[in-house]
Amino acid sequence: MDFIKEINEYYEREKKVIDALDRDEINAAMNALLEAYERGATVYVFGNGGSSATASHMVCDFNKGTCYELDKKFKFVCLNDNIPLLMAISNDDSFENVFVYQLEDRLTKDDLVLAISGSGNSHNVIKAVDYAKEVGCKVIGMTGYSGGKLRQKADYFLHVPVDDMQITEDLHMGFDHMIMQIFWKYLASKNGREAVYKINQ
Repeated sequence: MDFIKEINEYYEREKKVIDALDRDEINAAMNALLEAYERGATVYVFGNGGSSATASHMVCDFNKGTCYELDKKFKFVCLNDNIPLLMAISNDDSFENVFVYQLEDRLTKDDLVLAISGSGNSHNVIKAVDYAKEVGCKVIGMTGYSGGKLRQKADYFLHVPVDDMQITEDLHMGFDHMIMQIFWKYLASKNGREAVYKINQ
């Protein structure tokens, strides 16, 4: 089979969405993350399905990648990484509470929440965001489609304006890698170090 036409169409759609990203919104969200780092705040990140994989990946990239060989580290915590805990909350309480349960009596107003939902309407994500707003904690919403309820509730936005879940998730991971690389170089320079990527030889 020759899928060249379909391959080209997919990447052409993705390039158009990249061009439509709101750079000012992205910059504001990046500054919120940097300010959280500077004040030593915890960044709680979470999502469902593919978004849970993005959340988990972000912990790796921010806790290690952005501050490699620096004394001060990011403090990212992924709420969907502990499978036994997720299963226990889901079984004994409800799946709707898997994220908010982990934030209760732990989240402070000085922390930062990074909530990921392609539709912007995932019930468990929105419930955790509502709790964060009650606490007085700022929220970054990472969304696609119209942004849904999350875009309405968030303080900062990493929004992908497209009705396509796969392109949305592609660019959510792109946000992660783009921000990680910019912060890595910025923090290395600020601390008098050269940003040299080291791979396992």
